This record gives sequence, C-alpha cells and structure tokens, in this order.
Amino acid sequence: MTLPNLKYTADGLIPAIVQDVKTKRVLMMAWMNATSLEATLQTGFMNYWSRSRQKFWLKGETSGHTQKVVRWAVDCDADTLLFEVEQIGGACHTGFESCFFQAYSPEGTPLEITEEKLFDPEKTYASK
Repeated sequence: MTLPNLKYTADGLIPAIVQDVKTKRVLMMAWMNATSLEATLQTGFMNYWSRSRQKFWLKGETSGHTQKVVRWAVDCDADTLLFEVEQIGGACHTGFESCFFQAYSPEGTPLEITEEKLFDPEKTYASK
C-alpha cells in the first residue's frame, strides 16, 4: 500500500477525526503516529497514540467499544486524517456516543445535555 506524504507534527503525530459512517456525526478526535496508522490499516480497527499515557491503544481494548474502518481520507494539506467508522458502543469514555456531547451557546454558555449515556463508564472501566 502506498500512503500519501503526510505532514506529522514535530512530535510525530497527526490528528485523526473520526465520524460515524452512517450518521456522519463526529465521534471523536485523537492522535495517531505512523505506527498506529499502519496498525489501523493492517487490522481495519482504529489504533491511536495516547499523549497522556505515552502508549498505543486500540479503541475498545478495555471497553469493547470498537471502531471498524470503512474508509478514510486525508485533507488537502495532508496534515489531518478523517476516518469513517462503524462504531460499536459509545465512542466517548464518559459513556456518550460522541465526545462532542456538550453544546454551547454563541456566548459560551453550556447548553443542557439532552442525550442519554450509552453505557456507565464506572462499570465499564471498573475492573480494568
């Protein structure tokens, strides 16, 4: 497979935006490096680099909430990736479908969260 010439940050990372292939809802943004991108393309499931933990992680390795890659794209500057996935379970570690569950008014006031959690994170991650 020939990959496009990607522009990684000085830390060797590239942002990956992940959206649901059916609804087009943005589920999350995470960081990847060349190795996690390669693992994603080899396995067909999203793999990331955790900046806080300084390690690779397969989405769903703890929760079982996986992301199967359907297709992906590179933006015009080759510095951001977009993945369309089949999401199993919630994408957000807080229990919501998307990490973007908190909306704000134009003035910056948090709006009421109207969606339900898909899972209880305390139960999902309790023994992990």
